[in-house]
Amino acid sequence: MTLLITIFSAVTATLIWYIREDRKKLKLDTLSLMYWGASLMWLVDAVTEYLEKGTDFFNPSVADMINDSFLGFSVTAFGLIIWIVNLLISDPKNIFKSKSEK
Repeated sequence: MTLLITIFSAVTATLIWYIREDRKKLKLDTLSLMYWGASLMWLVDAVTEYLEKGTDFFNPSVADMINDSFLGFSVTAFGLIIWIVNLLISDPKNIFKSKSEK
Protein backbone atom coordinates (compact mmCIF):
# COMPACT_ATOMS: atom_id res chain seq x y z
CA MET A 1 0.00 0.00 0.00
CA THR A 2 2.85 2.37 0.79
CA LEU A 3 4.35 1.84 -2.65
CA LEU A 4 1.00 2.36 -4.39
CA ILE A 5 0.23 5.56 -2.48
CA THR A 6 3.62 7.10 -3.18
CA ILE A 7 3.51 6.11 -6.86
CA PHE A 8 0.05 7.67 -7.15
CA SER A 9 1.41 10.84 -5.49
CA ALA A 10 4.44 10.86 -7.80
CA VAL A 11 2.33 10.45 -10.93
CA THR A 12 -0.08 13.18 -9.78
CA ALA A 13 2.75 15.60 -8.96
CA THR A 14 4.40 14.85 -12.31
CA LEU A 15 1.18 15.48 -14.23
CA ILE A 16 0.68 18.79 -12.40
CA TRP A 17 4.32 19.67 -13.13
CA TYR A 18 3.78 18.90 -16.81
CA ILE A 19 0.56 20.91 -17.13
CA ARG A 20 1.44 24.04 -15.14
CA GLU A 21 3.25 26.87 -16.91
CA ASP A 22 4.69 28.26 -13.66
CA ARG A 23 6.22 24.90 -12.68
CA LYS A 24 9.68 26.31 -12.02
CA LYS A 25 8.34 29.17 -9.94
CA LEU A 26 6.26 26.83 -7.77
CA LYS A 27 9.09 24.26 -7.48
CA LEU A 28 6.88 21.46 -8.70
CA ASP A 29 9.97 19.61 -9.89
CA THR A 30 11.12 19.32 -6.26
CA LEU A 31 7.76 17.88 -5.20
CA SER A 32 7.75 15.43 -8.08
CA LEU A 33 11.31 14.27 -7.42
CA MET A 34 10.61 13.79 -3.70
CA TYR A 35 7.69 11.51 -4.48
CA TRP A 36 9.59 9.57 -7.14
CA GLY A 37 12.46 9.12 -4.68
CA ALA A 38 10.05 7.81 -2.07
CA SER A 39 8.49 5.49 -4.65
CA LEU A 40 11.90 4.12 -5.56
CA MET A 41 12.68 3.59 -1.88
CA TRP A 42 9.44 1.66 -1.30
CA LEU A 43 10.03 -0.36 -4.48
CA VAL A 44 13.42 -1.50 -3.18
CA ASP A 45 11.77 -2.28 0.16
CA ALA A 46 9.08 -4.35 -1.57
CA VAL A 47 11.61 -6.29 -3.62
CA THR A 48 13.75 -7.13 -0.59
CA GLU A 49 10.68 -8.12 1.42
CA TYR A 50 9.54 -10.35 -1.45
CA LEU A 51 12.97 -11.99 -1.56
CA GLU A 52 12.75 -12.67 2.18
CA LYS A 53 9.12 -13.82 2.42
CA GLY A 54 8.48 -15.23 -1.04
CA THR A 55 4.85 -15.50 -2.08
CA ASP A 56 3.64 -14.65 1.45
CA PHE A 57 4.45 -11.06 0.51
CA PHE A 58 1.27 -10.98 -1.60
CA ASN A 59 -0.97 -12.05 1.33
CA PRO A 60 -0.67 -9.27 3.90
CA SER A 61 -2.94 -9.13 6.91
CA VAL A 62 -5.52 -6.40 7.30
CA ALA A 63 -3.49 -4.81 10.10
CA ASP A 64 -0.39 -4.71 7.86
CA MET A 65 -2.38 -3.07 5.08
CA ILE A 66 -3.76 -0.44 7.46
CA ASN A 67 -0.28 0.28 8.83
CA ASP A 68 1.18 0.51 5.33
CA SER A 69 -1.63 2.83 4.23
CA PHE A 70 -1.07 5.08 7.23
CA LEU A 71 2.66 5.16 6.47
CA GLY A 72 2.03 5.97 2.81
CA PHE A 73 -0.30 8.86 3.63
CA SER A 74 2.15 10.09 6.28
CA VAL A 75 5.02 10.10 3.77
CA THR A 76 2.85 11.92 1.24
CA ALA A 77 1.80 14.53 3.81
CA PHE A 78 5.38 14.99 5.01
CA GLY A 79 6.51 15.52 1.40
CA LEU A 80 3.84 18.19 0.99
CA ILE A 81 4.94 19.89 4.21
CA ILE A 82 8.58 19.97 3.07
CA TRP A 83 7.51 21.36 -0.32
CA ILE A 84 5.32 24.06 1.27
CA VAL A 85 8.10 25.14 3.65
CA ASN A 86 10.50 25.28 0.70
CA LEU A 87 7.95 27.33 -1.22
CA LEU A 88 7.38 29.73 1.67
CA ILE A 89 11.12 30.25 2.12
CA SER A 90 11.68 31.00 -1.57
CA ASP A 91 8.54 33.22 -1.73
CA PRO A 92 8.07 33.00 -5.53
CA LYS A 93 5.22 35.53 -5.64
CA ASN A 94 6.99 37.98 -3.28
CA ILE A 95 4.06 37.98 -0.85
CA PHE A 96 6.17 38.23 2.29
CA LYS A 97 8.63 40.66 0.75
CA SER A 98 5.89 43.12 -0.25
CA LYS A 99 4.31 42.97 3.24
CA SER A 100 7.60 43.66 4.97
CA GLU A 101 8.18 46.75 2.79
CA LYS A 102 4.91 48.38 3.93
